[in-house]
Amino acid sequence: MADRPKVLILGGTAEAVELANTAAANHDITYSLAGRTRTPALPADVTVRSGGFGGAVALTRWLTSHRIAAVVDATHPFADTIARNAVLACVERSLPHLKLMRPPWEPLSGDDWHVVPDIASAATALQHIGGRAFLSVGRQELGAFAGIEGVAFVIRSIDPPESANPLPEAVYLTGRGPFTFDRETDLLKANDIDVVVSKNAGGDATYAKIAAARALSIPVVMVARPAPPPGATVGTVDAALDWLNSLETAT
Repeated sequence: MADRPKVLILGGTAEAVELANTAAANHDITYSLAGRTRTPALPADVTVRSGGFGGAVALTRWLTSHRIAAVVDATHPFADTIARNAVLACVERSLPHLKLMRPPWEPLSGDDWHVVPDIASAATALQHIGGRAFLSVGRQELGAFAGIEGVAFVIRSIDPPESANPLPEAVYLTGRGPFTFDRETDLLKANDIDVVVSKNAGGDATYAKIAAARALSIPVVMVARPAPPPGATVGTVDAALDWLNSLETAT
């Protein structure tokens, strides 16, 4: 039996886990995580590595030493550093590269979105919109909201806050999606939320808070995605699997 092609999947999303589980039937998968989440969801029966690579040059060396034949970047849409490093490394090694990125959310009738380009802009906009904010932007982004006067925070993340917490007076909740519309509606009501701050992550798992905000006429400060890296991009796991299988057929 011929060796299965070695594929690096840059993970950290539900789509990445699904792709790794499915593609493992015909490919030798290494599933890589940044290591920021303490108890991440993981695929079964594949090699898992955790931690950064150390930049594009170090990633290029890693791809060479592990004889990787293709790379699928299925990281979060806001993981722009690793996304760009992956493109650079694959260009250097002349390796096939694919970005698997779920489509962004789009505003619907009844939404009151205040779209901003980055987290710093979200913190600035928040001061003029609400007084009790629900933050769902990730623990690494909380420092941007430190020192804002007149705004109380309710913050949800997968893991509890670190000891060096920039918002010690906030109310902290932990949870991992998918979340339901009823649960999110109850959360916003129970905490007297008058503004939601979210990254435009796309997908179904965390969309319920956006639908709940719409139903309650609560404005949303929506952080737009960074520009995607150049190269081939697909929006579904099935399309990414077809791409991988087409590479195998071509060889």
